[in-house]
Amino acid sequence: MNYCDRNRSIMEWSSEEIVIPYKSPLDGKYHRYFVDFYCKLKNKEGRIEKVLVEIKPKKFCSQPVMGKRKTKTYLNELKQRSINKAKWDSAKSWCHKKGMKFVILTEDTLT
Repeated sequence: MNYCDRNRSIMEWSSEEIVIPYKSPLDGKYHRYFVDFYCKLKNKEGRIEKVLVEIKPKKFCSQPVMGKRKTKTYLNELKQRSINKAKWDSAKSWCHKKGMKFVILTEDTLT
């Protein structure tokens, strides 16, 4: 949040105010996804962009790796990954319709 306040290229921002419906692959019902950030910014070319930003640890952005057996941890990570994918697919579609971008930032992109 401090980054958004101090960055001159960010014209406006909000946190968890944009809600996108998504269908859960676990129960088949629609739920609400609160995206971490909305930013309106001026890009390097001077054009205005509207971007939705999700911040997640890198391990939640890839398929979990199963060890020698299916542990509870593995199964929980698998469920969470499927929910995240449904959220992110819905967000990408929502943004595309509105002429916006959707990005996921991890510790690799934030450092």
